Formats: sequence, C-alpha cells, structure tokens
Amino acid sequence: MRILFAASEVVGFAKTGGLADVAGSLPRALGSRGHDVAVVMPYYRGVRTGRRPPEKTKHVVPVSVGDRVYACRISKSTLTASDVPIYFIDQPEYFDRDDPVTGHGLYQQSMPGGYKSDYQDNAERFAFFSRAVLETAVALDFTPDIVHANDWQTGLVPVYLQEVFKARSGWERTRSIYTIHNIAYQGMFGAEVMRLTGLPGWLFNHKQLEFHGQFNFLKSGIVFADAVNTVSPTYAREIQTAEFGCGLEGLLGEQKQKLSGIMNGIDTDAWNPAADPHLTAPYDVETVFEQKPVNKAELQRRFKLPVDTDKPVLGMVARLVSQKGIDLVLGAAPGFLDLGCQMIFLGEGDPEYHNQLDAFQKRHPQQVGLYLGYSDALAHLIEAGSDLFLMPSRYEPSGLNQLYSMKYGTPPVVRGTGGLADSVRGANEETLADGTATGFTFGQYSADALYQTVNWALTLYRKRPADFRQVVRTAMTQDWSWSRSAGEYEALYRRVRGL
Repeated sequence: MRILFAASEVVGFAKTGGLADVAGSLPRALGSRGHDVAVVMPYYRGVRTGRRPPEKTKHVVPVSVGDRVYACRISKSTLTASDVPIYFIDQPEYFDRDDPVTGHGLYQQSMPGGYKSDYQDNAERFAFFSRAVLETAVALDFTPDIVHANDWQTGLVPVYLQEVFKARSGWERTRSIYTIHNIAYQGMFGAEVMRLTGLPGWLFNHKQLEFHGQFNFLKSGIVFADAVNTVSPTYAREIQTAEFGCGLEGLLGEQKQKLSGIMNGIDTDAWNPAADPHLTAPYDVETVFEQKPVNKAELQRRFKLPVDTDKPVLGMVARLVSQKGIDLVLGAAPGFLDLGCQMIFLGEGDPEYHNQLDAFQKRHPQQVGLYLGYSDALAHLIEAGSDLFLMPSRYEPSGLNQLYSMKYGTPPVVRGTGGLADSVRGANEETLADGTATGFTFGQYSADALYQTVNWALTLYRKRPADFRQVVRTAMTQDWSWSRSAGEYEALYRRVRGL
C-alpha cells in the first residue's frame, strides 16, 4: 500500500511527547513490511538548525489560508536509520519560531513564572499544515491509498480529503485513518477559525466541525476519518466514558463502529540494554542480574547518592504534570524513604511540581536524586539502574516508559489504566505461579494504593528474590516492538480499504 503519514512532530527532528516516537517508528516499520510510505511534518526552526538538516526539493506548493495563499518550499530527508522519506513544509511565518533559549517551543511559549502559553495563531498554523499535507502529496505525485493523520494538529486532514481532494482524479479511493494519542488535547478555538479553513460554512454544525460553539480540530478528524484508532485497546474503551472522554464520549459512542485501539511499540534499536551506549554495563536476559547492579551503582554515583546495592532504587522519568500521578508519588514518597528506598526523578513540566520535588530532594539529599529537564542518556541509565519504575498515571493512552522498563528488566509499578493495563501483567500469587507477571499494578487512584503496591514489590525483592527475578525475566522477553504494532496497523488499513 501507499501510505501518507502526517504528524506535527517526528523523533529525530522535533519532539515534545510520544507522538514523535510513533511518527518516527511506525512508518519505518511499515516500510520494512514492503509498503511505500512517506511522512510529512512542519519545517520548524529546530529542524533547519538540527544535526540532519533536510535538502531542498524543486517543489513549491501553493496553500491557501483564509484569503491568503502561501508558496511553500518542500524539503526532504529520511527517517532515522531508514530510507523512508520525510517531507518538510517550509512556511517561516508559522513554523520558524521554536527556540529553547528564548522559551519558544513547537506549540507554546514560556511566560513569566515558568508557565507556558499556547501560540495565539495555533489554529491558523495547523489548518494551514493540514491542507499543506495533501497539497504536498499532489506536488510529489504521491497519491496514497491511506492517509494517516495524528492528533488535533492534523484533525483537518480527513476533512480536506473528503471535501476537497476526493474530487481530484486518482484520489477517489483514498481512505483516511485518524489516531488519537491523547484526547485531552483537542485543538478548540473560536468559530472564526471556520473562515480560515476555506471549507463550506455549512460544515460548522454540531454533527461535524462545531463543538459547543467552538471549532474543534480533534472532533473534525473523528467525524470525517474512515477509521479512528487510539494507542491502546483499553484507552479506546475508556474514552467512550465520561471519566476519560473529555466531552467527546457521546460522539465516540456514536462512532464506535469505526473506533479501535492498537498498542504502541518501542524502538528496539534505541532501547536495547544489550547494545545501549548510555549504560556502563550492557546486559540481556541471561546477564541481567550480574550487570544490572553495575548500572545501579553508576546511577547512584551520577545522582550523588550513597552507592549501596541493597537499597532499592525507585526511578521515575515523566513529564511533571498531573496526568502522570506526580501527586501520588509525592504523597507516598515519605513512606518509600521509610522503607529504605532511594528515589530518582527525571522530567520537567508544571512549576508547582518542580518546586515540590526540589524541596523534597533538598530535605533528603542522601535518598533523593532529581534532574529537572530531560536527558536521553540519564533516561536510559534510570531505566537500567533502577530496581522498580514508577508510573502511577491518572490516565495513560499508551505509555512508553513501562515498555522500556520491562525491556530493561526494571519491573514497572503502574496504575491499571489505558495502555498500562494492556501492557503490564501485575504480580500476584496466580501470575507468579503461572509465570506471566511482568510488573506490579493497582487500580484505585490514591497514594496509599501506590504505597501498598510498592511495598508488595519490595517484599518480593527482599524476601522472595526468586519470584522477583522471574518477573524480571518474563518482562524482558515480551515483544513490544514496532514490528508487532505495524502488523496490526496493516490489518486496519486493509479493512478500511475493503481488502
């Protein structure tokens, strides 16, 4: 099949979250299965100044927004470690602004006090991008069988495909897939956005583009796509409920016949403890118990904690936002220290969590390590050197860190929601007996439930080491590769095309 993949960020070029990992890995896995895949994303400043600046092509694409028409240069590169092409839409007015030094990101800018504010023209930027994706395909003579759009930033791609591009010769049989990576981010703007889209005004109604008087990009993609999926089967069910649907649960219930869930995969080249350049001592399932302590000691040294093999290390790598259960961890943390644990945190996010974690680390410098920011090298070392990985999310569409943790023999402690429920099998007497446990799970969203689960994990760690080691080995042998996920997406594409 010929597949056009549209995303606002792609790992290796621009990244703020898991969408970038999917956009960099899934097309590559599909390409390795013999499909003709092309990826399209914005030409951000960080792409131009990055380590792999793209090459300009001969193509200049006209894209209309409101009463203006932009001439956009198309540049080209390839996805990391592949020959899958990625095309960049160059429109400096919209995309040449990201600069970490000045606090300007892909979608937001930093404000006084450390808080972030969305760019006021985000609706215009990504209405432009959605149309430019399809215009780029036309210019490249790349008429796809499948257009795969992702998250609110590409929510208008299925709309433009249905309302504009299917009238063009060769596009009649093109089908669209729309993936929701996180339904909490919907791209809602004022009704005036309708004028910018160039679409017929009658589409702005409660059945299609309108949502409580506003223009909703995510709803638009859901309504107009031929199939909608999200990044785990459990999350696909959860978002049809009031608790998780963020107001769109009714719509998703109506559209449930075209809704499904496919669990994300991980890049097993980048996340492989046997060949990880960030580790002091690489290891596999046969050598994990000999070499993992070497990485633990290095992790303790790196965070200036006492090097002690017997002290359990609880690691956490996360965006410091309420979704990730930081409040639960902070609530349970004094109890973890009383249990003799060391804790190591890596992440950035809301200033209130920065301040709380910073104060906590200063009160307990011999037991708590903290890095406010992101470091890929430290993220790998935390996965390898920790004894348990904390991921008690309030909700989690798919999650990647629990998959990394299992691959690295660091049993994750997760709340049973979304992709965490689909990927981690909690250790209890039954799963220990049949050898299927891969981590530790709890249900109630409370600090006490998290504490009790960690306490149970430490009971195995200290008093039943054979059982704990079995959990480690079972977790490491699970297949969470993108090859597995790509096979499921391929089947979805074929169903949508009626094959």
